[in-house]
Amino acid sequence: MQILVFGGTQFIGRHLVAALLAAGHRVSVLNRGRSPDELPDAVERLRGDRDLGLPGLEALAGRTWDAAVDVSGYTPRQVRPSAERLFRRVARYVFVSAVSVYGDPVARPVRETHPRLPPLAEDVTEDVIEVNGETYGPLKVACEDVVTELYGDRGTLLRPQVVVGSHDPSGRYAYWVRRAELGGEMLAPGDGSDHLQVVDVRDLARFAVQAIEGDRGGSFNLAGPRLPWAEFLEILGAESPVWVPAGLLAAEGLTFLDLPLYRPEHGPRSGLMEVSHERASAAGLTLTAPATTARDMRQWLHGRDVPLALPPEREAALLRRARGR
Repeated sequence: MQILVFGGTQFIGRHLVAALLAAGHRVSVLNRGRSPDELPDAVERLRGDRDLGLPGLEALAGRTWDAAVDVSGYTPRQVRPSAERLFRRVARYVFVSAVSVYGDPVARPVRETHPRLPPLAEDVTEDVIEVNGETYGPLKVACEDVVTELYGDRGTLLRPQVVVGSHDPSGRYAYWVRRAELGGEMLAPGDGSDHLQVVDVRDLARFAVQAIEGDRGGSFNLAGPRLPWAEFLEILGAESPVWVPAGLLAAEGLTFLDLPLYRPEHGPRSGLMEVSHERASAAGLTLTAPATTARDMRQWLHGRDVPLALPPEREAALLRRARGR
């Protein structure tokens, strides 16, 4: 099959391209050409700028593909021109969304039938609003609505959990892998009973390929196994975890940015750490074992500089305060 990928050179996109090529498909990517490009020579490079609307998509003129996969659409102003331009030129439009569309759900586990957040207006651009934790979900909802409006059953919405793996620029998962590897006493958030749930980027990429090959429409939550933090740190090989109560962490002003991936049970957005992948699994989603994800990430990080989200000095001070309670 001939597949078009919007983006394609970074994290999720490059894993998706690799999975498509491995499955024997021909791949074109459309991007601005500003990011480092380590894709194989067999990939066709098309240049365009989605922020310019239809004028930025001239490279698509007169072309057809069996499917398009949108991994770089963050605002409806980016997605609508692409989806409209390709309406009669692709058989399926796959949009990579996020579980953030559900906001802060109370009912668990989170399924595809859960209510979504209200969408932001279609005229919103990144020039007038910052894409952050508050706006990301509503923007993705607006993008999903565009795809559903135009494509109906020919549209596929992928809603991944926190995506982890090699080439992840966020460093969220890498922080814990590297910190455990450094050894010694290590700040462990909570008491070990809170839960963590992520999805390996390779699992997402494989499922996107399956959705295209199987012509599967609708929405799919993509989430990996749900683990207690005590089990997660054991998988990472943490030498001497020191559990610091969630209340103390909050009192010291630590946030999701300081301790990436940590959400105390029943705290804000903790419902997004209990996402059901039942529908996707029934459609062919296969999950990498958490220990394999950790091992492969450790190997990829070897020799790479990983800035620690929580500086060692602050970690040490927090451990002293925890012992003083």
